[in-house]
Amino acid sequence: MTPSIYEKLREQLDQYSVGFPATQSGIEIKILKKLFTEEEAEMYLDMTMMLETPEAVAARTGRRRETVSAMLANMAQKGLLFRQSKAEEVKYAAVAFVIGSYEFQLKNMDRDLAEMVEAYFQEGFFDFAPGKNIVPLRTIPVQQSIQVEWPVAPYMQAREIIKTKEKIALADCICRVQQQLIGNECDKPREVCLLFGSHADYYVENKLARYISQEEALKVLDVSEKAGLVNQPANMINPGGMCNCCGDCCGLLRALNKMSNPAQLVFSHYSATVDPDLCTACETCLTRCQMAAISINDDQVAVVNTDRCIGCGLCVTTCPTEAIALTPKPEDQLTIPPASGRELMEQTSKTRGTMLIPLSMRNE
Repeated sequence: MTPSIYEKLREQLDQYSVGFPATQSGIEIKILKKLFTEEEAEMYLDMTMMLETPEAVAARTGRRRETVSAMLANMAQKGLLFRQSKAEEVKYAAVAFVIGSYEFQLKNMDRDLAEMVEAYFQEGFFDFAPGKNIVPLRTIPVQQSIQVEWPVAPYMQAREIIKTKEKIALADCICRVQQQLIGNECDKPREVCLLFGSHADYYVENKLARYISQEEALKVLDVSEKAGLVNQPANMINPGGMCNCCGDCCGLLRALNKMSNPAQLVFSHYSATVDPDLCTACETCLTRCQMAAISINDDQVAVVNTDRCIGCGLCVTTCPTEAIALTPKPEDQLTIPPASGRELMEQTSKTRGTMLIPLSMRNE
């Protein structure tokens, strides 16, 4: 039987980022039919992850320039493609489902789509088993939780990352939006997702976010830390965005919470430790931890499960007796994140055994 256009689209999306795997229920095809028309699916299959002008796409695919230009503009507005506007030139590129078109559905997310995404998640959308994937976000510890005498690379400091960004936008958290639509209310702040550079432009142009200053972005970090949110920029040295996530809503943290060893899967340089002589078993750290990494033992002392601790530092900043501290992991466990989004995609593709070249172009 000849695969349908949506089955081809699913197979193509499965090549990118964390993938877009098939399920027994076929819920992923229903999601694609909700997002893409058949014509848009055909166009997506002819797109690459490299930015191109409509004229270049038209010439490469044998389509009329006016038709391509209108369709690409509409698909970018629907969150199905990425658009970069510089001076008088506009370019487009294919995006993954996560991180990509799912996050771009802030305006279009309704209960129907939210329920389908949840069903997909429950059926095993994210697979972060060792050697099968690379987590697309990394964990940065709360700055106040790091001892000043330790050398900390700028890419491991959220505030230093923000200080290097000239253009910043602020958007709602798509995960909290999705969860609230299916009745899972969350009391955490919602407008806490930061976008940088061309990503900021895309969000603002599509009315998904608003521009803010560096000072305002730093205040977002303060609000997020107070609310107990895990700071997670994209897993690269120069990230295009930075999330502030909770374990109840974030699809990534929820998937990692199902694993027995999230600490081995998340890019992080730190782990929490407890001084038993200072701990009073107040349980404040239990409510702050988003990974269920802390428990109280029979001696009424907090104990950290190092297989689960992702080193966010949220437990450190609220411990009333300063019994908890972040300590660096051994050097042989430290890694440097990919330099760019392209490098992250290439490393993830190699790990997953996929290809970034569109299926329709592999025989050319």
